[in-house]
Amino acid sequence: MNQFTRRQFLISTAAAVAAPALVMPKFARAAEINLKFGTNLPANHPLNIRANEAAERILKETGGQVQLNVFPNNQLGNDADMLSQLRAGAIDFFTVSGVNVLSQMVPVSSIYGLGFAFSDEDTVHRALDGDLGKYLRGKFTKVGLMAMDNIWSSGFRQITNSVRPITTPDDLKNLKIRVPVSPLWTSLFQHLGAAPASINFAEVYSSLQTKVVDGQENPLSIISIAKLYEVQKYCSMTNHMWDGFWCMSSMKAWNRLPEKVRPIVAQNLNRSALDMRGDVAKLNVSLKGDLQAKGMVFNTPDPAPFRTMLSKSGFYAEWRKKYGDEAWEMLEKYTGKLG
Repeated sequence: MNQFTRRQFLISTAAAVAAPALVMPKFARAAEINLKFGTNLPANHPLNIRANEAAERILKETGGQVQLNVFPNNQLGNDADMLSQLRAGAIDFFTVSGVNVLSQMVPVSSIYGLGFAFSDEDTVHRALDGDLGKYLRGKFTKVGLMAMDNIWSSGFRQITNSVRPITTPDDLKNLKIRVPVSPLWTSLFQHLGAAPASINFAEVYSSLQTKVVDGQENPLSIISIAKLYEVQKYCSMTNHMWDGFWCMSSMKAWNRLPEKVRPIVAQNLNRSALDMRGDVAKLNVSLKGDLQAKGMVFNTPDPAPFRTMLSKSGFYAEWRKKYGDEAWEMLEKYTGKLG
């Protein structure tokens, strides 16, 4: 199995570099079933490397019958485009965040991204591999979608800015911070006293460079890919929100697959999701050192005051009402009491 390294990852920042070639098994005839797998991440990101490994195994284990074709880096469109194509049957799989575009269709899907809810990665994975994940996957089927059992990790998100380290909620007061176009992100930073601005990711670098906003928040991998260290000085390891990607298919596309093929596809996609979790954990450690070498100043604040502020401001009460008591109680089974 390929071992993902920081060096491989950093190569992905060069737009002209393609994904590493995989040696595919040789078969006498072309695959009978060709599946499209869309992602929004660069070709050398761990998600795409592990997806290509799954494709190799699926081709081999189905005797050349099923070829999974991975299309990275928004080759098939942006997230909204790919979700629409998935529902229409134009693509077969799409790795989609439950916190962002999917939440527009299934609002409760963003619950695992609730601000300062989870203390560590292991707890997130227990929740999403367990009852909470099962509950969410049940909601997806009601809109004609199905998700594999194991979510692909993007990891915790961190706050960067060009003004000051974020050590307490007071440091966020009136700080202009870019957030994705999502009600949950906007609500979180408003309740923390910041001034969030919804900006598409393609415009983030220029918005930071021209001081339209002071900061932004993303996993370290994205901070590195987008070279945000060139326009941001401080990186505060807030772990304020966890995000990941459900490997989605439509019920129609899934049911079109021969019954004997489905478990092979599912088992290998889930295996690659688990492999990617280890990749991301190791990558975050190595990327911190790399970003420090590029001049970023790191600090690790205590999350307790942030959670207390969200509780006092009514953030948790607001989102409990939106998600409903059943989902909320399932979340608190893993996070402890919120609010």
